[in-house]
Amino acid sequence: MKGQLDDYNRQINKKINTDQIEQIIKAIIAGKYSWACVLLLRFSGLNPIDYIPYRTYIRLLKNNYLLGGSGQNQPSKKEVEIMC
Repeated sequence: MKGQLDDYNRQINKKINTDQIEQIIKAIIAGKYSWACVLLLRFSGLNPIDYIPYRTYIRLLKNNYLLGGSGQNQPSKKEVEIMC
C-alpha cells in the first residue's frame, strides 16, 4: 500500500513543461482531441493505456507517429513493443 502511495505522489509532482503544453494546444487547435488527451496523460506521467481502450490508443499512435507525427513525441521503447 505504501508503494502505491509513493507512486501516486511521484506522479502528482510531475510538471508539464512549456514545449509539452504547446504540443497539447496544437493538437487541440488541429481538432485532435483524443491525441491531446493521450499527450496530457503521457506528459503527466500516467500510462494512457490505463485510461484509453487498447485499440483506440494504438490507432492514435499510428495516426500521429507514423503519418507525420513530430520527432519530439516518439513513442518509448515499451510503447513500440506494445504495438508489435
